[in-house]
Amino acid sequence: MGERGKSDDMKNRKTNLEPVEPVTEKPESQDPMTRPATSLHKPEARLGREVQARIGQQLRAIYNDVVNQGVPQHISDLVRRLSDQDQD
Repeated sequence: MGERGKSDDMKNRKTNLEPVEPVTEKPESQDPMTRPATSLHKPEARLGREVQARIGQQLRAIYNDVVNQGVPQHISDLVRRLSDQDQD
């Protein structure tokens, strides 16, 4: 492990960010209350599909036990009663 706990593999890994077109500037409003504080816009950075898929897989693995536990009966009853009240 090297600097900040990163392995050599992590130090040399390229990011999987997709380039995004910079946001075009809109005409500034005359109302100072709605005008943005700065006119400089930073381009957005988005994660690539592979990275998003991997994050999703890891989140599902982490929270799989929680999902499989289901909803406790008292919470289910409460939701049902609240739903019944909304329909009245």
